[in-house]
Amino acid sequence: MNSLKQYFKEKRDKLFHFSPVVHNSLQFSIDYSLLVEEIIRGAAGGKQYSFALASSGSFSRRELAPYSDIDIMFIADSVSTSQEDIANLITSLWDLGIEVSHTVREFKDIQKYLEEDLHTFTQFFETRFLLGNQDVYNSWNKTLSSTLTPQVKRVLLEAFLEDAEFRYVKYGNSPKVIEPNVKQTAGGLRDLQLIEWLYTLNKQVLLDKQSEITQSETFIDLLREENFTSSMECARLLNAFKYIQMVRCLLHLLHKQKNDRLEFADQIKVTKILGYKKEGFQQFMKEYFEASNVVYRFNRSFLKKIRKVIAGELPETLAVDIDADYYLMGDIIYIRNLRQLTMSDILRGFYYRCFYNGHFDEHLRSKIVESLDNIEVNNDSDSSVFFREMLHIPHNVGKTLSIMNELGVLQVFLTEFADLNGFIQHGVYHCYTADEHTLVTILNVEKLSNDTSQLGKIFNNLRRRDLLYLALLLHDIAKPINISGHEIIGSEMAEQILNRLGYTDEEVELVTFLVKNHLLMEQVAFRRNLNDPETLNNFITKFTSKDQLDLLYLLTFADLSAVNPALWTSWKHDLLNELYRKSAAMIDEQLSGEELLINSTYIIPKDITRHSNSISEDHVQDHIDSINELGYASQFTDEEIARHIEEINSGSSVSVLFKELESFTSITVIAKDSPFLLSKLCGVLSINDVNIHDAKIFTRKDGIVIDNFNVTDFRTHKKLSIERYGKIEEDFYAVISGLIQLSTEIKRMKSKWWRIENKFFKRPGQVRIKFEVQEKYTIIDIYSPDRLGFLYQVTGKMNELGLHIYFAKIATKGDEIVDAFYVLDQNKNQVSKNYYSFIEAELLEAINQIL
Repeated sequence: MNSLKQYFKEKRDKLFHFSPVVHNSLQFSIDYSLLVEEIIRGAAGGKQYSFALASSGSFSRRELAPYSDIDIMFIADSVSTSQEDIANLITSLWDLGIEVSHTVREFKDIQKYLEEDLHTFTQFFETRFLLGNQDVYNSWNKTLSSTLTPQVKRVLLEAFLEDAEFRYVKYGNSPKVIEPNVKQTAGGLRDLQLIEWLYTLNKQVLLDKQSEITQSETFIDLLREENFTSSMECARLLNAFKYIQMVRCLLHLLHKQKNDRLEFADQIKVTKILGYKKEGFQQFMKEYFEASNVVYRFNRSFLKKIRKVIAGELPETLAVDIDADYYLMGDIIYIRNLRQLTMSDILRGFYYRCFYNGHFDEHLRSKIVESLDNIEVNNDSDSSVFFREMLHIPHNVGKTLSIMNELGVLQVFLTEFADLNGFIQHGVYHCYTADEHTLVTILNVEKLSNDTSQLGKIFNNLRRRDLLYLALLLHDIAKPINISGHEIIGSEMAEQILNRLGYTDEEVELVTFLVKNHLLMEQVAFRRNLNDPETLNNFITKFTSKDQLDLLYLLTFADLSAVNPALWTSWKHDLLNELYRKSAAMIDEQLSGEELLINSTYIIPKDITRHSNSISEDHVQDHIDSINELGYASQFTDEEIARHIEEINSGSSVSVLFKELESFTSITVIAKDSPFLLSKLCGVLSINDVNIHDAKIFTRKDGIVIDNFNVTDFRTHKKLSIERYGKIEEDFYAVISGLIQLSTEIKRMKSKWWRIENKFFKRPGQVRIKFEVQEKYTIIDIYSPDRLGFLYQVTGKMNELGLHIYFAKIATKGDEIVDAFYVLDQNKNQVSKNYYSFIEAELLEAINQIL
């Protein structure tokens, strides 16, 4: 036994290296699987057993990755007579260093799990005989096959599809998630295994040939022999499987344990193993996404076909001619002559697919993919007419464009789109590749057709949805060339593309305007004071019509909602909506920013006094006159303003007011201004695990400050629980009274969250500082990797430099923050440009201390 254990260790250690995996991942898996089979048979030592022992899972498929579960199944007529032999064999395997996961099954379990647990039941169909009683194994499979009635097949199919949907929700429903689980995410290995299971169930045959190839290779060979799809498609599927299996095996070896998530750090490591040069992760991931897309595409096609097989073929008498080439049966689109297709033929097919909400027949789908290799594209207005007309169809445009991309048509028809395919940006802000993000924007905006919100109404009233779709399709087209400034380069590329497709000058001008300005609305909404008339006046000068504003609002919503679902918050929605409403009113009513804000923020003292018995109209008027800021009245309700006056009149050194909003907690602190006050308040929120989204600072002429923060919990990203209010209020009192040493508390807080900070906040990044001059303030924009306690550090340094902060907006883009500060110098004047370099250097030094 010791010599067998040593033999297994030596063989495994020799095998577990990067080079065999990179050279041929499938051969690696076969060699490892056969080695484990050999050791298991060696452990049995030729003993005769009454039971059968079979491998299952990836072991039975001979597709073991280095740290895959080694699943085995004991099959017996009666477990009671075999318990001792089974226990002894399991013990021997563990002694040899093989950590098996075993199950013991009797024949009655077939009916039991068919009725109670379909997932376990289907595992019975993926086994391979190892040793023991061959007759028992054969009898087991015969009994198993007899249970597969047409009704059971239908139930299993639906169960598989439902399970896949749950899996997609958990791991990602796109083959282009930028940190995929190579096994479970759409386009991963499980998608290929799923169709193998369905094939096995439908054909009632095991894929357990004893030839030394993987089960997936056996399956793909059968597809080729049965003419299920073309030889080229089979070759693509095999190469894709081989590539993804290679990545999975490398991940296991890198982590020295089972690990199937391809995170950013692992992408860099795998890139180095594969020998790519610097920044080669882009090329590596492009190849990975090409492979996952092939698997995902074939999975979807196979599922449609198996549904049709189980449901039964429709009679040809139900075929409906679409034109001389295409016809429709049910929701399947066919072509009569499977010739080499032109781009015009293909685009015509996609127009019909969109119009009829149909699917392509498997042979038509394969022919489209194969035709792309030899296609000539001239993109004149005649060949693209079906593409242009498709964008006018009131439904399914996003879905159809996604299929065009999935089959490789989009990058051939629009050659500029090719570089967007598989392009990724590392960072938690982005969830998808650039091409997938682009298509999700169109899917998201199309959903507004059934939405009764203001966005929905604007979308449904559009005269030219097609131009919005074009702007979305092209808004990031230049990112692979240069991320910084991609909107400028992109607008120039969009102009060339649209001219090539035959659009008019007026149409081209509108789409290029949208592409060029697609970042504008979020930059203003998330980084600027929307109660500043100059901000509003500058913003609306960009538009020549309300239609342009409507389209940019829709485009901005679609863009932001498609980046990462977790980052599209109600706060961002509300800010965009506020900017849109104010801008639309200014355009419709021809108002200036000053006129709009005065009309909307005029305060009637009597309305305020209704909310308090202890204040007079004179109190209200004095309070309003003492705040030289139009935004104050729009920020707070009449009732809140009354409460502010009450607290100020009470003479309290500090007043803290909490208010629950839909997605945030609003915290207002009223206190006498003092050095470093804002920094101290930010520090208190940090040590209480509170995340600040924006800060508004209103200062009365008598030096009383009213600071308002919209916040969420650092861990849950939800509003604060009421139970935490007391501790936060106590800490505000303590810090203003000098009873808390904030620097010590901040260190304690960072020490508590060091794991989270290392995982999410320690990504490298460049700090950038920009200055902008407004009529009243100097705006300092700080772009930086996010860090715990960032605002405390920055506001403290600004106070040290003698800068007075009047407004701050904190926009978090994943692991980067963009903070905007409206400041004046210590003499309440705009900051002199002569001091910009000094201020920038001081802020950079302060920020770098915490990076």
